Amino acid sequence: MSMTVTPTGEACGAFISGVDLTQPLSEQQIKNIRAAWNEHHVIIFKNQKLSDDDLERISEYFGDLAIDPFVKPMEGRKHMISIQREADETSPIFADIWHADWTFKADPPFATTLYSIEIPPVGGDTLFANQIQAAAEMPEDLRQRVEGKMAIHSAKMGYSKKGSYGDKFKSHSMEITPSDEALDSETHPFIITHPESGKESIYGSAIAYIVGIEDMPHKEAMALVMEVQRWQIQERFVYRHKWEEDMLVMWDNRSVLHKATGGFEGHRRELHRTTISARA
Repeated sequence: MSMTVTPTGEACGAFISGVDLTQPLSEQQIKNIRAAWNEHHVIIFKNQKLSDDDLERISEYFGDLAIDPFVKPMEGRKHMISIQREADETSPIFADIWHADWTFKADPPFATTLYSIEIPPVGGDTLFANQIQAAAEMPEDLRQRVEGKMAIHSAKMGYSKKGSYGDKFKSHSMEITPSDEALDSETHPFIITHPESGKESIYGSAIAYIVGIEDMPHKEAMALVMEVQRWQIQERFVYRHKWEEDMLVMWDNRSVLHKATGGFEGHRRELHRTTISARA
């Protein structure tokens, strides 16, 4: 059976069929998947009965497994977390703001995988915003104002002890561990060049992790950051992903933003996640 790539028809994303992820992949299959990934930024595999061992194996075909700095991993799986929400949960939806994963780190993971275990009958879509398209279509005046600028990224708004997931956050389905380490910051260019495709992309977003711009007054910086945010999440750049059970989704944090959504109150939801760092 040969691999088939079917674009979603939206701003990004493609379904890949003709690959059995429960079996070891050949070098050629890995190469073909990576090529589709670079082209479509988000890749989706349906009807894959994967174990947690499978998910880790698949992730390691493309890089090194990373450890989440602020979310407790699953029992016996230091590189995997369970993003779950019980039917009676009332705490805020986890990750329901636009972001690329862990941009607050000096060397953030380049990719994330999410595998569906239990999916509610309604709601719970994941949104993806194509940042290569957003960069290519950015107005010239806005592009000139961010050209060469270094954005300051920090996890303090989310994972410091006073952050959204800080000491006051209560959830009986996920264990988040706020820390003073979230107060640290790193800088990354607003516009990066994707190391594999060679295309330019807007990297990261406000509200989640971008907290300023290097060598710019805070008020002025945040006004520009928010202007970029309004540009990069326009509907024309967005793919809305609807989940099914036994589905694996893999996305490239260098070329898309993502955001969780709710709308499944009264239903349980569980997905298992790994993050992948590029090998040195």
